[in-house]
Amino acid sequence: MTVAVRDLDVDLDGRPVLRGVTLEVPGGSWTAVIGPNGAGKSTLLRAVLGLRPARGEIEVAGTDLRTLKPRQRARIVAYAPQSPNLPIGMTVFDYTLLGRSPYIPHLGRESARDRAVASEVLERLDLSGLAARSLDQLSGGERQRVVLARALAQQTSVLLLDEPTTALDIGHQQQVMELIDQLRLADELTVVTTIHDLTLAGQYADRLVLLSAGRVAAAGPPAEVLTATAVAEHFDARVRVAPGPDGRPVLSLERP
Repeated sequence: MTVAVRDLDVDLDGRPVLRGVTLEVPGGSWTAVIGPNGAGKSTLLRAVLGLRPARGEIEVAGTDLRTLKPRQRARIVAYAPQSPNLPIGMTVFDYTLLGRSPYIPHLGRESARDRAVASEVLERLDLSGLAARSLDQLSGGERQRVVLARALAQQTSVLLLDEPTTALDIGHQQQVMELIDQLRLADELTVVTTIHDLTLAGQYADRLVLLSAGRVAAAGPPAEVLTATAVAEHFDARVRVAPGPDGRPVLSLERP
């Protein structure tokens, strides 16, 4: 499903956060939203979800998400926040099962189908062995996979991930990014992530959208967006950008 955002404006407490943001994510592709702290990356995802009041157009497969009720939206778009609330004492299985909430009737209980979907997702993410474990007993990498499991249990066509590699070491970062890419290709998902690590963004995403001061400063293939000039201007960092073995950009810091 194609995700289209046009002329999006968002204010928080009377302060402009996003202005005139336009982007289009083709169905089945991966777009990474990058930018310095405070650029509005997380706000953009929350606006798409209807969690932030916004002006402009937000469409998925031609449908205005804001015309849908929350449960209807949750059957189209799944969201994994940067800092999710993980209830102490809840098991991995029960947390994953929360992803089935849009399909469970009010005052109803989950069905055998809902439980089967949760079990299948945990198996795909190599989490079946942790199903009965409490969330507060997980490592950082395991928690990230469980948060992703809950989102996948919604069985949507669009996946929004806010900083999915936060607080992970380099090995777990790569594992999470590889997993997202594998799932995207296998299930033909449309993926939008925010991410701080510019090299990771350039290595995995099909397209990048660079937000700066609440506006789109650049958008396109990674090699076009991740230039030394753009990084210096918007991140105040001196880097060298070189093509990797597959032609994707790899960044390294330059000492003054």
